Amino acid sequence: MAAGHEPVIADSHVNSRASVLPRLEELSGTRIESHAFDLRDVDKTSALFADGHFDAVIHFAGLKAVGESSEMPLEYYDNNLGTTFAILRAMERHGVRTLVFSSSATVYGETERVPMPEELPTSSTNPYGWTKVMQEQILRDVAATGSVQVALLRYFNPVGAPPSGRIGEDPRGIPNNLMPFISRVAVGRRERLQVFGGDYPTPDGTALRDYIHVEDLAAGHVAALQYLSTHRDVQVREWNLGTGHGTSVLEMVAAFEAGSGQTVPYEIVGRRAGDLGAVYADATRAEAELGWRATRTIEDMCTDTWRWQEANPQGYPA
Repeated sequence: MAAGHEPVIADSHVNSRASVLPRLEELSGTRIESHAFDLRDVDKTSALFADGHFDAVIHFAGLKAVGESSEMPLEYYDNNLGTTFAILRAMERHGVRTLVFSSSATVYGETERVPMPEELPTSSTNPYGWTKVMQEQILRDVAATGSVQVALLRYFNPVGAPPSGRIGEDPRGIPNNLMPFISRVAVGRRERLQVFGGDYPTPDGTALRDYIHVEDLAAGHVAALQYLSTHRDVQVREWNLGTGHGTSVLEMVAAFEAGSGQTVPYEIVGRRAGDLGAVYADATRAEAELGWRATRTIEDMCTDTWRWQEANPQGYPA
């Protein structure tokens, strides 16, 4: 919105809460149109497009936890592929040609090459990652018909919160990602953090990940929309959105303790199925082509997350 776009939200709220919407309106100073339904519903999705006169779609809709996907693969394939099918059919029917897709570093599979460049072949070690590989291929095939142009944004590990402290990450149930779990331990909602794996070939034995501040990630989407609007000959292009270096789980715990002044008890347990030891980006293409790079530090990510969590110890209202 700060960049001049007028968003319309569609969300099933399967892992979010509608009570965030008044806060978004408070921060933006304007009403935000929002629709609560499952984007797998072809008729409702098409009806939204019929009324919307949209210029572009940013497609975030999907289940997103590696470990959970190995426990419930059918739900992941149905949800993540189903939303994409319905969105693409609605775009085609109503003449919307621009799509920015929320992809993932999990499409690089079991490679030991780090940093990871976009040229690596795609594969995966878990059902979540395979849904992203499949969605990327679907989008390539549709883009090849000339009906749509696509930016594939391969996220690494988004964390943090805007500095207002009014909005932040608040997953339902037990968090499947590191940062919201750490913050809930720090605020007293959970007893201790489970660190999955202490025997990886990394400096402290815990997994290395490329954590990126959510505000840097948001700027990457604005840059991708701008790129597609000025490069109409591009059918599909991939960009990594990451910082280009890895931070271990224990380094993140230490940074959060320093930023919050709270102790984060933890225990090291077995590895999760599908997890890799080191995953971080080669983000040079995004800087060269989009004029984008991550600027916020691990300390910023921890401080901003704690500001949100401390002010909202129970998350959003139900």
